[in-house]
Amino acid sequence: MQKKTAFVIIDMQIGLLAECAQERETLDHINIVLSRARDNNIPVIYVQHDGPKGDSLEPGTPTWPIHPEIAPRSGEPVIRKESPDAFFETTLQQELEARGIQHLVVAGGQTEFCVDTSVRRAASCGYDVTLVADAHTTIDRERWPAAQIIALHNETLDGFWAGERRVRVKPATEITF
Repeated sequence: MQKKTAFVIIDMQIGLLAECAQERETLDHINIVLSRARDNNIPVIYVQHDGPKGDSLEPGTPTWPIHPEIAPRSGEPVIRKESPDAFFETTLQQELEARGIQHLVVAGGQTEFCVDTSVRRAASCGYDVTLVADAHTTIDRERWPAAQIIALHNETLDGFWAGERRVRVKPATEITF
């Protein structure tokens, strides 16, 4: 994988994971990539959603923190957001620019909202993106089980482009730095 890469973990908070499908598998796959990133001195950047009052992601509640199994280490920035777009009214772009990042490896939740929006926006902002196919998750919907939503987004995002920037989708075991 090219240099100037960062691993971006979106909204892997206790409250979100408790509601999502494949919690254990998602955490395991994120940990595979997280370990490789840290072993290779790849910047790890967390995005944390600030939900409204009464929401499971309300700041300061017991379910708001990033899941302890993948919690940030000292020096790993946490970007707070209030929108599905990790770039909208946040400091994510500045964090990436300060590190000279050109390529993002992305994992997290919720697939059809924050992951999809942020991946597409990243390409539009000039980043190549690798979405970790088995390290993003969502909840079952009335008409679509989570596994189908995840599969659909893996298929539709693979090859998405904005100018010369592309999105590729790969399983955690194929992510190398």
